[in-house]
Amino acid sequence: MSTDEHLDPIPDSFILQPPVFHPVIPYVTTIFGGLYAGKMIMLQGVVPRHARRFQVDFQCGCCLHPRPDVAFHFSPRFYTVKPHVICNTLQGGLWQKEVRWPGIALQKGASFLILFLFDNEEVKVSVNGQHFLHYRYRLPLSRVDTLDISGDILVKAVGFLNISPLLLYSPRLEVPCSRALPRGLWPGQVIVVRGLVLKEPKDFTLSLRDGATHVPVTLRASFTDRTLAWVSSWGRKKLISAPFLFYPQRFFEVLLLCQEGGLKLALNGHGLGATSLDQKALEQLRDLRISGSVHLYCVHC
Repeated sequence: MSTDEHLDPIPDSFILQPPVFHPVIPYVTTIFGGLYAGKMIMLQGVVPRHARRFQVDFQCGCCLHPRPDVAFHFSPRFYTVKPHVICNTLQGGLWQKEVRWPGIALQKGASFLILFLFDNEEVKVSVNGQHFLHYRYRLPLSRVDTLDISGDILVKAVGFLNISPLLLYSPRLEVPCSRALPRGLWPGQVIVVRGLVLKEPKDFTLSLRDGATHVPVTLRASFTDRTLAWVSSWGRKKLISAPFLFYPQRFFEVLLLCQEGGLKLALNGHGLGATSLDQKALEQLRDLRISGSVHLYCVHC
């Protein structure tokens, strides 16, 4: 097994927009490729103890004057006796009829994970793993290209998921995790692994095995020396010369795209080159195994 170390990105349709860590609030960013059905935005952070309100706006543009239309306005309010969330749409400078959702599972001083999943007709929102609300679109989803976060909020990470997103109610998968590959791998097939790195991680391993239990392909991340490497079936290690993009207590996405002659790798949206493997060897692969210091939420192959 040999490697190609140049950073040749995988096709745009599979690339995950790089996550953002600890952005300064207010924070405004372009959503690469805009929003479409099946896309998910993931927001991880903490509600300050003094918080009164914050808002997450999915906008149609980012100009200051005139103010852009806001397709989906999500605003938790903590200053009332009964904290709640306001959802609304701004069009032509005018707010439409607001929708109020009581009983929000956000608390002052506590951390949170909010997922925004965009379907064909509505956006679904989960808070800390539980479905919280849905909001029917009042403006075309295709117009949305900007994310705006403001107010009393400490954001640790913003994630952008493009394909096969985490389910709103997705439970953690057992680690080590195994998935069968009954037909092997073929050009165009994509393996997607999404999860969360543990607080004090040691390693992460993704291996592909054939029917004879040989392991021709192994991807190994070592948190001790912060290295990422391909490991051959006979134990030879080939370091991947790229920034180490696994972070403790942060979400990650690994994409392996099968193509003629091998597999292309992307981690958190960054193309990290390829490993060479002939088509016959790819077709003989029968098992995907994942282990290490992670929580797994999605394994798709």
